[in-house]
Amino acid sequence: MKRYYVFLVSILLLAVLIMWIGPQKMWDVIKTANVWLILLAVFIHLFVVWIRSLRWGYIIKQPWEFKKNFIVKTIGLFAGNFTPMRTGGEVLSAVAGKKINQITLSEGLSAGLTERFFDSIIVAVLLITCAFLIPKVRLIAIFGGLVSLVLLILIYLINWREDTSLWIYNRIHSILRFLPISEEFVENFYHKFTSGLKSIVEYTRSFSSLKNLLIVLFLTAGSWIFECVRLYVVFIAFNVEISFVAIIIIFLLANIIGIISVLPGGIGSIELSLTGLFMLFGISSTLGGSIAMVDRLASFWVVSALGIIFSAYYARDILDEIKRYIIGLKSSEK
Repeated sequence: MKRYYVFLVSILLLAVLIMWIGPQKMWDVIKTANVWLILLAVFIHLFVVWIRSLRWGYIIKQPWEFKKNFIVKTIGLFAGNFTPMRTGGEVLSAVAGKKINQITLSEGLSAGLTERFFDSIIVAVLLITCAFLIPKVRLIAIFGGLVSLVLLILIYLINWREDTSLWIYNRIHSILRFLPISEEFVENFYHKFTSGLKSIVEYTRSFSSLKNLLIVLFLTAGSWIFECVRLYVVFIAFNVEISFVAIIIIFLLANIIGIISVLPGGIGSIELSLTGLFMLFGISSTLGGSIAMVDRLASFWVVSALGIIFSAYYARDILDEIKRYIIGLKSSEK
């Protein structure tokens, strides 16, 4: 039942934003946007997904399997969009990778954690750097950067160090019970995660040459920069001028807020935080809320639609694999 409550909260937050601005006012503003630039923003985001799929393929040592990697990454992003803190993205990417890329679940989970690690590095560096360029959000940006640094340290200790990873997971295991995730899922994932931990760490270490890490860092930086470019293009579509540095801070902070909120894909919390941050830079609530909604449509909902299409084709096998991996443990104990 908990999962339905958080979806309800997300819907309520979106409703609050729309009612606060006024549906008619928002629609009147959206109608003024340049449709061709909005379409360009959509294609930019699809290019971002392609970069992330290239990164996935490079980590699992299949960089030239463009179609397979794009499908796996889209399914993973779709799963992350509808799970708290986007935690389902790594798991479903690993399961989809097992079926489509023919890799092991340990390799897939290792790749997912590695992606998160480098995402945290880029977010932390960009936020802390930009914080000193725009004083008005310096404290918030530094706080967001520190949150990312803490996250990347935790991922490093889990993904690269077998001893500390088990110790850390045991400490946070009880916290997971408070998230909108079934207790059966949490318990079975604990047993499966700990048993496969050695394989995850071994694969991560085997991949971790300086050359490989630098390439993944480069691809990660490119994907985040182009995400900010997408939002910048949406601003241009509404004929609004804003500095690119401000775009970086706003976008990254909104994503961190979305993760901290524990709402599926940050639905509601990201739209509200984007609108509030836009207002800090002198943009009206009506215009800011409209830009936030259109940007999320061009990114979050477009990828979700693609994820639904790809999942519909592979859904049965992937869902069966998830059931065997997570819930199948109890069946085998009976």
